[in-house]
Amino acid sequence: MATRKFRCKVCGYVYEGDSAPDKCPVCNADASQFEEVTESPTPAKKKIDTNSNTYTIIYAAVMVVVVAFVLAFVNSSLREKQDENVRLDTKKQILSSLGIYSADAGADYSKYVKSDVLINPATGLQETVVDDADFATNYENESKAGRYHVFVCEVDGETKYVIPVNGVGLWGAIWGYIALDQDKQTVYGTYFSHASETPGLGAEIAGKPFQDLFKGKQVMDGADVALSVVKYGTSEGSQYKVDGISGGTITSTGVNDMLHTCLGNYINFLTAK
Repeated sequence: MATRKFRCKVCGYVYEGDSAPDKCPVCNADASQFEEVTESPTPAKKKIDTNSNTYTIIYAAVMVVVVAFVLAFVNSSLREKQDENVRLDTKKQILSSLGIYSADAGADYSKYVKSDVLINPATGLQETVVDDADFATNYENESKAGRYHVFVCEVDGETKYVIPVNGVGLWGAIWGYIALDQDKQTVYGTYFSHASETPGLGAEIAGKPFQDLFKGKQVMDGADVALSVVKYGTSEGSQYKVDGISGGTITSTGVNDMLHTCLGNYINFLTAK
């Protein structure tokens, strides 16, 4: 049988036994001054209800914060590498317009591209300055800021000029580079790409068959940009026109508008002797 406990209400003395003592051994209080001490059972710990809405919301919120933190950390850690990859890809595109498909874009870019210059569209080459800023990868933003780039290159001992162009296709952005011979009139090569054009149709602007159609075409007719993309099957015999993509009319029109708009900023450069 468990021992009972009794506490003296006068002095607080605790007595253990079957019944209260006749007198308190500390203060001599009689048995009537004792009270039995009963201990409450330790309450059971409340378990978390993992099926409750509150638990689900809190858990989801914590996970979102943790995942966001991890993604932000990874993105920050890889940012320099990502930026370098974008720069290398841009250099590959510039080289592709020259017909150079490189596995080492960094080295070949330095080999073939002699300078990245900026022109004043009002005066052309006469006020060309070497671009001493960081290598640009978004030439739409560059042109909006009035920075018109020309890449001066040398291929097989001959000077070539590469001009960046950008525009809008059927579903999104399109862009590219036009490489010109030293006369700044004859197309040496092109490179076009897109963000989301339709595979097999507008996306064909990124294919070599379409890009090769521009080789040898003339850019200017007098003081006007004449290089154009026209309805499929109607360019035969023209030194300025290229057939658009069959079934990709809107994207083809986008390329045509891109050429006229962007090259229009270089008219004084293209016509300067």
